[in-house]
Amino acid sequence: MPPPEYASSRAAMSHAVTAYEFQDKPADYARLRAELAALLDGEHDLIANAANTAALLFGALPEVNWTGFYFLRGAELLVGPFQGKPACVRIALGRGVCGTAALERRTLVVPDVHAFAGHIACDTASRSEIVVPLIRGGELLGVLDIDSPRLQRFDAADARGLEEIARVFVASTTAATPAAG
Repeated sequence: MPPPEYASSRAAMSHAVTAYEFQDKPADYARLRAELAALLDGEHDLIANAANTAALLFGALPEVNWTGFYFLRGAELLVGPFQGKPACVRIALGRGVCGTAALERRTLVVPDVHAFAGHIACDTASRSEIVVPLIRGGELLGVLDIDSPRLQRFDAADARGLEEIARVFVASTTAATPAAG
């Protein structure tokens, strides 16, 4: 008989990702937020929850080609769990969309990444991007970054919905951010 912790982790692995059409963004983001809360329930590890959050978003959000996290390490962001093509590993604060959103501690919606001064092209297929800062108790933990191959994929409704998703993720993690390597 497997130990209880194995049984509980096996049960959690049976989660099926719902594909959303996002015709009604507030309603779909509310359902996605509830789905994420259920998925992360009982787990508090930063990396484990980032991995599952990135996978859930990648499967649920239409027209995205990269979803993932960058975590703050000193004066730069270090790539964390993600779904998509290989990513830039380190991004200086204030550089690119991720570094700018982190430095300014505000969500950035970029309709056309090629029009964003200093954009870092990790995947040349990306045409638009949204970056949401992750903040706990006034402390910047990192950013949630989502790219799309479609111009103008993200809007204010996506920003509101993903800010709520980010809050669920941050609230689920009690572990300190991993030490710089």
